[in-house]
Amino acid sequence: MTTIFSGVQPTGIITLGNYIGAFRQFIELQNEAECIFCIVDQHAITVQQDPDELKQAIRSLAATYIASGIDPEKSVLFIQSEVPAHAQAGWIMQCTSSIGELERMTQFKDKSDGQDGVSAGLLTYPPLMAADILLYNTNVVPVGEDQKQHLELTRDLAERFNRRYADVLTIPEVRIPKVGARIKSLQDPLKKMSKSDPNQKATIFLMDTPKQIEKKIKSAVTDSEGVVRFDVENKPGVSNLLIIESALTGAAVEELVAKYDGQGYGAFKAGVAESVINHLAPIQEKYHELMGSDKLDEILDEGALKADAIASATLTKMEAAMGLGRKR
Repeated sequence: MTTIFSGVQPTGIITLGNYIGAFRQFIELQNEAECIFCIVDQHAITVQQDPDELKQAIRSLAATYIASGIDPEKSVLFIQSEVPAHAQAGWIMQCTSSIGELERMTQFKDKSDGQDGVSAGLLTYPPLMAADILLYNTNVVPVGEDQKQHLELTRDLAERFNRRYADVLTIPEVRIPKVGARIKSLQDPLKKMSKSDPNQKATIFLMDTPKQIEKKIKSAVTDSEGVVRFDVENKPGVSNLLIIESALTGAAVEELVAKYDGQGYGAFKAGVAESVINHLAPIQEKYHELMGSDKLDEILDEGALKADAIASATLTKMEAAMGLGRKR
């Protein structure tokens, strides 16, 4: 069976855009392959984090995965730092990498540009990411365009290791996910919806209250025409709201245009808000239930055990191939 690996950093709150663009695809993937979902908390500390906030963010992300539809019976969900093989294999991948190829990584150049000093972890992030993937005999990694270069390095490192030592590591394929709904800012529909947007009205967060959602959508930028019509170029604000409702209800955009024909933007925005609130209500209920119970920790404990068994077996083969240790 095909193995799919995905890692997400526990930084910031999940937005409606994250949910529609990524999390819903994860739910579909778990029905067609063996899925391993990792909360990559060790990657998060390439920049300084508040310890209490990081702990909370890790549990929050785990609860969001499950509340969104990730089934622990079908998928493995775990925290990276709870499986020691990640750091151990990360060191092996660092020793398989060259400084030059790491310095050529676009994200390193972007994040270090103009900085007086950056952590060494920012440079060695890609080998740890490679280890994350390779430990699970991963066949496919779904990534956005911004991570494609890192996945190409992962393939290079795996092939290099296999040539130098033994044919131990599976060479993963890169999958750029199918283009789904691209959710835009509610205040500037030419930009992507972002958790870092300073304008609080621009972004819907997964745990926003119904009142907050209603208020944000009510103030969403549209235009002066007053006609609900799908036209991304000339009516980006209206089109963005239609895409949101379509993604969450399953109704075709054409059906929604017909639904709001002649009603004006007030009724249109109220309808979109109602659809968002109704869709998120069970997710929010499940999320809060998990955050307040021991069930979440039980799921993560079990996930760590499953992940550790797979990762440790691969690490043992890697170390044996390199001649490390004695008992192999």
